[in-house]
Amino acid sequence: MQFIEMKVTGLTIDPFTSMPIIILKDMEDKAALPIWIGLIEASAIATELEKIKLSRPMTHDLLKNILDSMEIKVMKVAITELRDNTFYAKIHLKKDNKEIEMDARPSDAIAVALRTKSPIFVEKTVVEKSRKIDLGATEDEQKKRKWTEILEGLSPDDFGKYKNAVLRV
Repeated sequence: MQFIEMKVTGLTIDPFTSMPIIILKDMEDKAALPIWIGLIEASAIATELEKIKLSRPMTHDLLKNILDSMEIKVMKVAITELRDNTFYAKIHLKKDNKEIEMDARPSDAIAVALRTKSPIFVEKTVVEKSRKIDLGATEDEQKKRKWTEILEGLSPDDFGKYKNAVLRV
């Protein structure tokens, strides 16, 4: 497996489905990976990107606090697979000399990575698969692929403030 380090460069709304999309780009801004996520996960990511402090911890903040109190370090998160239009991810943890790999949804893994300042990696084949055109794709899948092409051409400056994108939902 070959992994590419990526960073969160945008959070926006799919105009076709009204679903939030998180945009990951490689460190050279050459490859982009849009991932459609839920509204709650988008809010969790946006609050961290915007450094919004809430009076009570949200789920991902609570998870970070638990990991910190147990002296468990998040080494990295990795988006490992794209199967049947669903992304799969792993959170790599370390406690003392023991390494643990946990299954996670990509949106949760990214929310945790942002809070713990951990690197985000994507398996190279996932990026490649996300670009392929399936001739038997449904109309919704074709729209998503077209939207992917548009998103790949955007720069981080094109997104504006992260929280504004989420608030338009």
